[in-house]
Amino acid sequence: MKRISLAIAAITAVVVALLTAQAANAAGVTAAFTKVSDWGSGFEGKVTVTNGTTSSLSTWSVALDFPSGYTVSSAWDATHTSSGQTHTFTPPSWAGPLAPGASVSFGFNGSPGNFPGLAACRLNGGSCSGGGGGTVPGAPTGLSGTASSSSVSLNWSATSGATSYSVYRNGTKVGSPTGTSYTDSGLSANTTYSYQVSASNSAGEGLKSGSISVKTTTGGGGNTGSAKAAPYLYMGWGDPPSPTTVMNATGIKWFTMAFILSSGGCNPAWDGSRPLQGSADASAIAAIHAAGGDVVPSIGGWQGNKLGPNCSTPEALAGAYQQVISAYGLKAIDVDIENTDEFENEAVQDRILNALKIVKQNNPGIQTILTFGTSTTGPNYYGNRLIERSAALGANIDIFTLMPFDFGSSNIYNDTVGASQGLNNKLKATFGWSTAEAYAHQGISGMNGLSDQQEMTTTATWQNITNWAKSNGLGRLAFWSVNRDRGCAGGGVVSNCSGIAQPDWEFTRITAGF
Repeated sequence: MKRISLAIAAITAVVVALLTAQAANAAGVTAAFTKVSDWGSGFEGKVTVTNGTTSSLSTWSVALDFPSGYTVSSAWDATHTSSGQTHTFTPPSWAGPLAPGASVSFGFNGSPGNFPGLAACRLNGGSCSGGGGGTVPGAPTGLSGTASSSSVSLNWSATSGATSYSVYRNGTKVGSPTGTSYTDSGLSANTTYSYQVSASNSAGEGLKSGSISVKTTTGGGGNTGSAKAAPYLYMGWGDPPSPTTVMNATGIKWFTMAFILSSGGCNPAWDGSRPLQGSADASAIAAIHAAGGDVVPSIGGWQGNKLGPNCSTPEALAGAYQQVISAYGLKAIDVDIENTDEFENEAVQDRILNALKIVKQNNPGIQTILTFGTSTTGPNYYGNRLIERSAALGANIDIFTLMPFDFGSSNIYNDTVGASQGLNNKLKATFGWSTAEAYAHQGISGMNGLSDQQEMTTTATWQNITNWAKSNGLGRLAFWSVNRDRGCAGGGVVSNCSGIAQPDWEFTRITAGF
């Protein structure tokens, strides 16, 4: 009996040990994310890695997928790397193995604020909860679309746990954005297309959404249906020429009309003083329309009293934009966002983006354009933020246009291409577009002749820039300005000529070939 009791006790001990080990190993290794604080323009995050096994853990890797538009600005107690919206953290060089039952934490600051939570979390390639490989996200909802003659702009609601999406046209995958919008370009006019969207994460692709049908509009032919080539025309400065004279001489069809400002409060007016109707600007627009052309107004600019800071809410600002749209039956609007009152004011940036989102919802098929300054290698901090926030807010901006001048250039062609390539990389990383897709959402707005910093753009250089933009499929080409598109060699930087020797309207003629 004693031997039997001993045997039973031994067996019991073994079983208990096995069950204990299984229970300990079942806990596995886990990682838990906590948003420590959020101050509106940024947030602090913390991740705790816990070794719930009975063995030491030699190393670990935590991959956090952020929603589109959010990024890490600094990190501590871990080594941080990033690729697109995925931020990976590994132990610092001084860290030793993680003992059984022990925990270790690391932290980071991110931007912007109002962080909604992680799109996904992976620990050592598996689930941060310690079991399985995660769950695929559900089917996206709220899919809607608006059309032009050659493109369809899609929007949908964010799907919990999604890190990217797939867009299907007539059953064939055509795009992989990381945000909740996508523009399908190069379509035939007056044609119906069927669209579905699915969501994916590290566990795989989920079910497709319900399908919607969107019909492209009837094509208008030529540049009259496109704001792609639209140099600036300013009726309040620089001996403004007759737009029809320029149209007849060059073949240009569109003009970017400058500038819509505030006439006091949230009220739009040309230069903040000339009314939308009954002004020289309105007369010029009527003449352009009568000649078979069209316009895109430039709202904002470098100086003056602007609508962005004066309209207190996105809804009020969208209402001001709507007044301009309704006054001229516009197909496109441009917000030239510059200086410390708009471009470098994060609250105003967000207000403009939300207003343009409302405009897009209320005016199906309208094209929205943002124009802003750049460095020679691409967008600066505020430019990158503008792009990231446009994705995070679902603003569905059609064209991001850089102004590659007054930016310390020693070679305008090389630096214009370099800045555009930098923008291309940023758009690809933010929206998940291909190189070609990103270029289709880009624009260039140069300065003909001499810039304020004496940078030189000759007609030959502008032809090379136009050729490059055309060959890469950019969505917009403009320059400042038609008023200056007249020769005056040695004339300096003035309002009514380029400061160089050139035939009159030559920059406009080149642009018309874009």
